[in-house]
Formats: sequence, C-alpha cells, structure tokens
Amino acid sequence: MTDDAHDRSPLDAEAVAAALRTPGSWWRDVRIVAESASTNADLRALAAAGAPEGTLVSTDHQTAGRGRLDRGWETPWGSALATSVLLRPDVPAERWTWLPLLTGVAVVDALADVGVDVLLKWPNDVVAADDRKIAGILLERVETPSGPAAVVGCGINVTVRADEIGVPTAVSLADLGATSTDRTTLLVAYASALERRYAGWAAAGGDPAAGLRDAYLAVSATVGRPVRATFADGSTLEGDAVGIDTGGRVEIAAAGRVSPVSAGDVVHLRPRT
Repeated sequence: MTDDAHDRSPLDAEAVAAALRTPGSWWRDVRIVAESASTNADLRALAAAGAPEGTLVSTDHQTAGRGRLDRGWETPWGSALATSVLLRPDVPAERWTWLPLLTGVAVVDALADVGVDVLLKWPNDVVAADDRKIAGILLERVETPSGPAAVVGCGINVTVRADEIGVPTAVSLADLGATSTDRTTLLVAYASALERRYAGWAAAGGDPAAGLRDAYLAVSATVGRPVRATFADGSTLEGDAVGIDTGGRVEIAAAGRVSPVSAGDVVHLRPRT
C-alpha cells in the first residue's frame, strides 16, 4: 500500500464539500465534525429540524456508535470512517428495506477504488473473504415534520487494529492492503458511490429488479452458505441461505421449505462435509 498504515489525519472538510457540492449535485449539506457521540443521532436531530435529503454528517471520532441490536462501539480517533446520510425516498414504504443492502453495495464500490475486494454479510455487514468485519451499516427510520426519512449510518474500519477495540473478528483497510487509507478520499468515494446507487434505485421506484438485487447477489457472502439465524425471542433457524427475495429478506432453506427472514442475527456456518 502507498499510504502509512497508521495515517490518522483529520478529515478535510473543505475538500469533501468541494468534491460533493458540485453544480447539479444531489448533496445539500455536508458537515464534518471533530467528534460526535453518534453521527446517526446528530442526523436524526437535523432531520427533526427539517434537514433536506442529501445531508451528510461525518466525524473523526465517534465515541458512542450504535450497531444492530443496540451494540455499542468506539474506535480510536482518526482510525475509522463514521458517516450518516439522510434519505427521503419517494418509493413504496415496503421497498425501504433495501436501503441497508444498497448502502452495502455502495461500500463495496468505494472500497474497490482503493484496491480492496469485500463481500456483504446479510443484512448489514461488510466483510473480508474470511468473514472478518470491515464495516457495518445501521438504518433508522425517523418521522419528521415533512414526512418519514431514513438515516443511514456506516462505519468503516480504516487503520484501526483488532487489539485496539478488542474484537479479533474485525479487520481494517490497512490490514487488507488498501492503496489508500486517506479518510477524506474514502469519504468522497463512499458518498459518490452511495449517490449513484441511490439515484438508480429511486429512479426505478425502489424496484430491486432494476439492477440492485443482482448487484447485491454478486457480492453476497451469505447466499450459498449454511447459516444459522437467531431471532429476538431466542429461537433459531439453521439451513442454507439460497437467495434474497424482492423484499430484501434472506431466504433460508431448511427441512424441505424455504423461509424468508426479515430480521435476525445471522451466523455463517462451516460448509458441510
């Protein structure tokens, strides 16, 4: 890789704004802050105050990030990219479930720009080929004075080491030999990829058959694998992940039937011998 693997320079707010706020751009407000408890919480407050679609908040240091199932996490200053984007999709509500999957595809696009190939673990993790996690996505639907909106948060490990956060299953761009670990470059690449993917999906009325579903399946780490899904009530379903349905649900084949799963903690299992 060309950059120092431990480069933790601050985000360049002016460079990000200049790259994204171009004539005719979809981006309306780009905010870079030195520290935030949670970029999603910051953006929820902005949404409640009437912020427009295309508002972005990113930070050098997120101190109280929140993942699925209310799992908390914090990374050292400048070692990760924590970003939240406000979306107001004019598509049927039942198709909003594709937003975290769409975001995952955008992350794959952006990381390919720095020479790192990754896969998507349903529903919202970005992983290396060995299943170590490099990024996570959190979608929150919020009610605002101008109608419902979606806050989509994404955290990408850039130079953080597994020992720094006590998570041996985590991996960073530096670990994977990225050609750049400059977070300003990465933020612009991610935001640009998200804008492109979102624009295509929204123009198709949120129909995943208009390219998004195929793009997701092409980089799925889950489909084709034996998995175990654990649900909120403690029950489990173990079988083979065989597809993603039109609602963005993972389809698990078990005991002679295929069940669509919309929510659950999915674990990849070892291939059967």
